[in-house]
Amino acid sequence: MTSRVQVLGIGNAIVDVLARVDDEFLIEIGAVKRSMTLIDEERAIEVYDMMGPGVEMSGGSVANTIAGLASLGSSSAFVGRVADDQLGRIFNHDLQSLGVDVRLAPFDGGAATARSHILITPDGQRTMQTYLGACAELAVEDVNDGTVGDPEVVLLEGYAWDILQGPALLLEATKVAERNGSVVALSLSDALCVARHRGSFFDVAERHAGMVFGNESEMINLFDAETFDEAVARASTFGTLFVMTRTEKGCVVVEGDEVIVQDAYPVSEVIDATGAGDAHTAAFLSAHAAGESLEECAVFASRCATAVISQVGGRLDEYALNHLPDP
Repeated sequence: MTSRVQVLGIGNAIVDVLARVDDEFLIEIGAVKRSMTLIDEERAIEVYDMMGPGVEMSGGSVANTIAGLASLGSSSAFVGRVADDQLGRIFNHDLQSLGVDVRLAPFDGGAATARSHILITPDGQRTMQTYLGACAELAVEDVNDGTVGDPEVVLLEGYAWDILQGPALLLEATKVAERNGSVVALSLSDALCVARHRGSFFDVAERHAGMVFGNESEMINLFDAETFDEAVARASTFGTLFVMTRTEKGCVVVEGDEVIVQDAYPVSEVIDATGAGDAHTAAFLSAHAAGESLEECAVFASRCATAVISQVGGRLDEYALNHLPDP
């Protein structure tokens, strides 16, 4: 069995290609601002050729969280599929350079490595054009005692429910986690993703998960609620820890009868909202693993999310960690 780490993530292995564009560029390629659109490989090449200079780094929601945990000094590992191509090598090298234990080697003979063109407009908003490629070929056989091991927390990515074997492999991951004494955590990923898989997500939250991370709209969809307050009330009936982000309203942490409201930290300018939720999750998990109180976890997570939106890219890198707002 693999060595014990604090958090292991299972999710989409995607190379993020971040580039600054104007609103006219989005119109030119027919992209709806702030949307995430799935595209094929041919379209991915076309959009890439139209973009200006970009920055390439490992991405994917849970992969970003795992990278953030490593940057914060927590031991972490990742299970996701890349191809044996240039972008696949970039993805693995990027995570490994941070100290992440990448559990799957690149694969030959399948689709190319996934990439997401993250188009950042002057207002800091992101529009994503995503080719899933090899990450959609993650299979049940990739999830076992050897690849998962016995981490303290197994973090499942909501987006992974969309891939062909996603529901089956994530169920298997839940079984491995419970058998080996790991806490199951669920990242909801996207409100529409929750809407597509609400029954499965609700079952995981109710029966298996010790932690659930998501934003306001994702939580409302999860509980089929009319308002955020109704979602909070329903979450309080579970024994699960819910961490709910609300952008400029901060975050709310719910665990049974305990409800913690954490205000957002002021930011002079939102440079890039990419990965703010992933950074928030990473910081919360890191503080939680260190034994901090829920209040302290919420404070640290909010500080880290604020630092990330003040720079380009969703990475909790040295620059971000040196520019945390005062608590």
